[in-house]
Amino acid sequence: MEYQHIIDAVMNEKEPLSALALKMYENPETAYNEVKASAWLCEALEHYGFKVEKGLYGMPTSIRAEWGSGHPVIGLLAEYDALPGLSQTQNTYKDPAVPGGPGQGCGHNLLGVTTLAAAIGMKADLEKSGLPGTVVFYGCPAEEVLTGKAFMAREGAFRELDLAFAWHGSSKNHVGLGMGGGLNSAIFHFKGKTAHASSAWNGRSALDAVELMNNGANYLREHMTPNSRIHYVYKEAGVAPNIVPDRASVWYYVRSLHRWDIDELYGRLVNCAKGAALMTDTEVEIEFQGGCYNTMSNKVLADIFAEVYPMVPAAQYTDEELAMADALNKTMPEYEHKKPAEPIHTGFIYKPEEYHISPGSSDVGDVQHIVPGIMVNTASQNILGVNHTWQTTCCAGNGIGFKGMMRGGVWMALAAAKVFRDNSLVDKAWETFKKDLDGETYQCPIPKEVPVPQPQQ
Repeated sequence: MEYQHIIDAVMNEKEPLSALALKMYENPETAYNEVKASAWLCEALEHYGFKVEKGLYGMPTSIRAEWGSGHPVIGLLAEYDALPGLSQTQNTYKDPAVPGGPGQGCGHNLLGVTTLAAAIGMKADLEKSGLPGTVVFYGCPAEEVLTGKAFMAREGAFRELDLAFAWHGSSKNHVGLGMGGGLNSAIFHFKGKTAHASSAWNGRSALDAVELMNNGANYLREHMTPNSRIHYVYKEAGVAPNIVPDRASVWYYVRSLHRWDIDELYGRLVNCAKGAALMTDTEVEIEFQGGCYNTMSNKVLADIFAEVYPMVPAAQYTDEELAMADALNKTMPEYEHKKPAEPIHTGFIYKPEEYHISPGSSDVGDVQHIVPGIMVNTASQNILGVNHTWQTTCCAGNGIGFKGMMRGGVWMALAAAKVFRDNSLVDKAWETFKKDLDGETYQCPIPKEVPVPQPQQ
């Protein structure tokens, strides 16, 4: 096969790459705290011959690694942050390894290493073929809080690229077309005045202000576009029932499919906060956390990935892995309704005629508004698996996840090989990209005055 050298280059590294993914799994680090993961990825990239820079864009855990020269310049988007509260053992029932601790509930330990695997395959292809081309590995912190890539973009990242490839673990082998929602994130801090709750006439309740804001926000739901979403959690709500809370705070996400809609809805939410402060005679301070753009799959790149997928080696699962996946499926609420024919997905899904709208968000959308990009998926969990769950954390630490990871790396490298051999595909992707933008230009949603969060010691 013409591309066998790519497959071999990646699959020959299965053991060390799986060991690296396991090490990241066993040492989960939350957003902006990925100190160990970024260091281990840098060491691996240097081992495989890449020129590595760490800590660019004001982000200590970011990475930029490069190999090759000339065009096309293809970027690979790596992530490696874990989720709070999703620690899990390898048991097929909910069993935190560290109660309350973080875990790889979105499989980002796999994601970071999949991207490394793709970079290894792309480098091997360029070495063997002698073709021009540059591989750029971007280590992107803090995807789980949806701001890492936006901060990077604010400082000039990604604009050097011709194309950007991303992978994410999933319950399916899949290329999808469509959009995912963008987002704004902010914490609203209210300040009031304490008093004894039994004689509270001279107090000013910050908690009352939060509850009034939430009430106003919930009334907004009737007057939002159908694909918009608002969700919130309390960050602070008082210390005792007999003390009027002088401090309370609530954290909001505002999502929609276009930046203009996000900004408009967020402005209305801010008005709810200001109104609540006026009604309760309190003060409100808004801590804007950041935001991201909607994702935007490029049809030309989707077609390339679909074309090369049949060359990706099939996964060979052990009896133990299949039994684990089956047991995990039985923990899912839809199991009795669906009763899947296979515990792990082995097919392939690409429906170019379908345009899927998802309210979920990823800061990959920021990159996809700067250069043409695509995110693809291989099965790395049980077929009924859902990201951000303990079941996904479980799969991210064993052969189910590692096999999906390796297949994802091969797949991205094979798609890159097609582009290296036919540069007209870059021009076609850009034509589609410009049509999809429809005159929109990327403006980083995070203002310059918002600082990049730093690792917590």
